[in-house]
This record gives sequence, structure tokens and C-alpha cells, in this order.
Amino acid sequence: MELRDGGAAAGPGQPGLSWGGLELLINTVCSLLSSYGWFIVLAAVVIYFLVQKVSRSLAGRPGSQHGAAEAAVEPDMVVRRQEALAAARLRMQEELNAQAERYKEKQRQLEEEKRRQKIAMWESMQEGKSYKGNLKLNQQEAESAASTSSAVPKSKPNKKPLRGGGYNPLSGEGGGTCSWRPGRRGPSAGG
Repeated sequence: MELRDGGAAAGPGQPGLSWGGLELLINTVCSLLSSYGWFIVLAAVVIYFLVQKVSRSLAGRPGSQHGAAEAAVEPDMVVRRQEALAAARLRMQEELNAQAERYKEKQRQLEEEKRRQKIAMWESMQEGKSYKGNLKLNQQEAESAASTSSAVPKSKPNKKPLRGGGYNPLSGEGGGTCSWRPGRRGPSAGG
């Protein structure tokens, strides 16, 4: 068998493409390029840029260019950093524990003060006195003790009342020119 261009045909032991197989391959490649050519070009450009970026990141990696001396120093620095971090955490935890203790102590003191007030109220009720008045006296004593220890007591000036003694807002008297009257109850006079 001979090919059209005059070449020798492939024998049974020789692999080769016949003219029909070559034409089929060319037609398939051309149809793929005509249908998906722009997509193939775009994919090739994206792959090219990805390869460039990966090669730059691998070349710029700090571990790839360090020598043996720098590699020996780096673990020491890492250990020092970790120790400093652990020490800082320990200090912060100790501060937090101290603040928690102060808060608990303050809460205990407040609870003790409330307990004392309740006991004082109970005792005053047993004696037949007004427990609210006693409570107010206890609070005033505590405030006066705090104010005398911290500052000089102030004298209050004589204050005049804002209104006269005969003022009653519900009566409508003594209020001056301002008075309120309800509106009429009929339908509104619209036009």
C-alpha cells in the first residue's frame, strides 16, 4: 500500500498514521481551537502567572536560603520568645487573681454590712421602734462618719419653698394665670 504523497505504507510491525487518521486528528484539533480557543489561551495565561507566583514565593522563603549558623540561632530565639510569652502570661494571671481577691473581700464586707443592718432592724422591731427610721439613722451615722473623716461639714443655707403653703394644683387656685380646661365634647366644627 502506498500513500497519496508517494510514501511507503506502514507495515504490520511499523506503527504509523494513515492519511485518514491524520486528517481526523487535524479536524478535531481545529474544531476544538475554533470552539474553545479563547478559553484555552486564557487558561494558559493563568497557569503561567500561577507558576511565576509560586516560583517567587518559594525563592523568597526564609527557610530555603538560611545557612547552618542561622538555623542554629533561630531555635534559641524561638525558645526565648516562648519563655517571655509564658512569663507575661503568668504576670497577667497573678494580676487577675489579685483583682479577684480584692473584689471578693469587698463583697464580703458589703455582705457583712448588710447583715449588720438586718440585725439592727430586727432588734429595733423587737423593741417596738420603727425599723426604717433606725435604718435611716444608721445610714446617716455612716455617712457622717465618712464625711467628718474626709471633709469639713458644710452648713446648709435657709431655703425658701418654691410655692406658697396654700398651693394645690388640683384645685385650680393659686396657680397664677395658667389654667387648663377640657375641650368641648361635641363633633368638631369643620367646614
